[in-house]
Amino acid sequence: MKDTDYTFGTREEPPSGLDNRMQYRLTARAEISLELEAGYPEADGMPGTPSREIACGIRDISASGLCLVSREPLPAGALFAASVSLGSHEKRFVLTVEVVWCRKEGQCYLVGVRIVESDQTAYVEWTDAVANAMKSS
Repeated sequence: MKDTDYTFGTREEPPSGLDNRMQYRLTARAEISLELEAGYPEADGMPGTPSREIACGIRDISASGLCLVSREPLPAGALFAASVSLGSHEKRFVLTVEVVWCRKEGQCYLVGVRIVESDQTAYVEWTDAVANAMKSS
């Protein structure tokens, strides 16, 4: 990671009282792919089905969550498998995220997601990467 990959905060902070995060946020060159519907493999002569994914931009990040820019609304409380490409990291972070809020902004939607701690994901590696980015910013 380079110092130029991240900056603190966003240009348009939410009005006072509307931001619930307890941690600093970084803006970063990053993108996320969410698996909205799982695919099923071919079995017993029945054709398989592909998964349905959506690629979103990331407005800002913290160790515990992300603010996404989505072309479609996502329901609060939904859990999604996610794959995050972060700055100059070679490897994508495989995470599980929960939608906390979603609101329309112009032609797209801003979506706040919380990263769910899980042994089957790169949760620890994600928090380390964000901590290192904050140290170097």
